[in-house]
Amino acid sequence: MNDAPRDDKTYWLDDKRNVDKIWYGLLAVCALLFAADAFYHKHVHFGAESWFGFYGVYGFVACVFLVLAARVLRRMLIRPEDYYDKADD
Repeated sequence: MNDAPRDDKTYWLDDKRNVDKIWYGLLAVCALLFAADAFYHKHVHFGAESWFGFYGVYGFVACVFLVLAARVLRRMLIRPEDYYDKADD
């Protein structure tokens, strides 16, 4: 049997309301930073960089691309679970 003591302590992230507060806070910060793009002068090298919200959209698209590329690479590079055990034979 398991004699380890049970940890019945409740942590602040166990409450869904607190997680929702963090989520909405993060969304608000992202929206404010996106809106802040209108309040400073950019020294651009390419025409697209002067578009409103270009860096935010570009960063989001780049992250989505990286996740999708990693999924494809995983399928190409995956090995069976016992791959290294077979190499010792």
